[in-house]
Amino acid sequence: MGATAPPPGRPRVVVAGLGPAGPELVPAITRDVVRGAARCLVRTGRHPSAAAVVAEATGPVTFLDHLYERGATFDDVYGAIVDEVVAAATAVAASDGDDTPSVEGPPPPGGPYVAYLVPGSPLVAERTVVALRADPRVHVDVVPGLSFLDLAWARLGVDPVDAGVRLVDGTDFAVQAAGERGPLLVAQCHRRDVLSEVKLAADDRAGEDPGRTAVLLHHLGLDDEVVVEVPWADLDRTLDPDHLTSVWVPRLAPAVGAELVALEELVRTLRARCPWDRLQTHASLARHLLEEAYEALDAIEAVGDAGPDVAPEAVAHLEEELGDLMFQVYFHARLAAEEGWFTLADVARTLHDKLVHRHPHVFGDTAATTPEDVAARWEVMKKAEKGRASVTDGIPAALPALALAAKLQRKAQSLGIDTGSLDERRRQVEAGLGVLARLDTADESSGETLEASAETTAAVGDVLFALADTARRLGVDPETALRSRAGEFRRVLQAREDASRPGSDDPS
Repeated sequence: MGATAPPPGRPRVVVAGLGPAGPELVPAITRDVVRGAARCLVRTGRHPSAAAVVAEATGPVTFLDHLYERGATFDDVYGAIVDEVVAAATAVAASDGDDTPSVEGPPPPGGPYVAYLVPGSPLVAERTVVALRADPRVHVDVVPGLSFLDLAWARLGVDPVDAGVRLVDGTDFAVQAAGERGPLLVAQCHRRDVLSEVKLAADDRAGEDPGRTAVLLHHLGLDDEVVVEVPWADLDRTLDPDHLTSVWVPRLAPAVGAELVALEELVRTLRARCPWDRLQTHASLARHLLEEAYEALDAIEAVGDAGPDVAPEAVAHLEEELGDLMFQVYFHARLAAEEGWFTLADVARTLHDKLVHRHPHVFGDTAATTPEDVAARWEVMKKAEKGRASVTDGIPAALPALALAAKLQRKAQSLGIDTGSLDERRRQVEAGLGVLARLDTADESSGETLEASAETTAAVGDVLFALADTARRLGVDPETALRSRAGEFRRVLQAREDASRPGSDDPS
């Protein structure tokens, strides 16, 4: 069996596969393992060859199907299976081999052991085997065997290496197939709802594709074998699946992941071949990042809250500007990769992990029922993560003044700092305007801008700060509000310019 002697004190488990179908496809070495085992545990008795193989066992046999009924999740079930196998191996080792069966020929190397039998091959899509091999309580020998993959390639006429096939789990299709274009072989399609989730996940990702098909592979190697190509819409309507059902997906439409990979490769190419791109640095790109951010903001404001009534050209403009902003992120990540600092994947991974960590109310057991609860917890976690002495650390000083004021005011609110009521802010605005009214404004008839005094500057600052907080409390972003008002004034100016040009029909 190619087994190795276990370390002293480590019980021994030998894992073998039952093959992909009936008894005729069970490897001979699996039968040898069963006959030589002090005890035999079988993951599921539902496998077509299980009963025939364990009939040759000379030690006790236990089927573990009952554990599937107890576990709330597959992880719970797999953990219980591992514990049961370890307990059996420990009991056999404690008996000093007294219950080791007598078999013809030399005894198996490594002393008494427990056999653990799994469907197909122990090395293909067997999470319990992975967990056993990582378990320090036992020594595990794995006997390779025939898997359902071998029958699938034969029925499909596919060389998986040449075709670049990827094996994915049907119960986690949406995640594992993200970014894939195919071909895919989807295993673990043991229930109709799993097939439905596979179908819907691909539809959500790629939209309608009337020509798309899949091949259902059911009971391969058995008398009732089914290999049938079906329209994608009929994937979950054709047969009653079970643990011997899988799906062949020849192709999927381009997904988000594929497009992002293509963009990353394009940036790499531009950096290598374009004279302008080759000269850029993080510093030289800084102003472009800021400009693209402002252009994206303009596009967002053009879309506004129009919902379904938004103009198609405004939507297209927003899509384009977001793409320009994304290019800046990709470019900076490319420069960092060339320096050996980090890659685009590192950026995405860090962002992903940070967002998960900062949303314990979504991914953990922390309660947060209001946006205010979320904001307050976010600030506390951020301060702890960064080792900052103040929540104001890290706020860019170069922010536009109104945006800076509003951000500081939000920080104060997140910490529960009382900054006064809305009515108090209104009175502050009135008081500031009163101060300005009393200041010496002199004669403005000349059109000259007055020279600001320290008192004037302070009074204007007080009014603007109070107005920024008033806007924020009313749910209005002050920077956005002022930009919108400035945009309106820009249109007024343009209209006046148009009216003043020679040939204008404006009577004024």
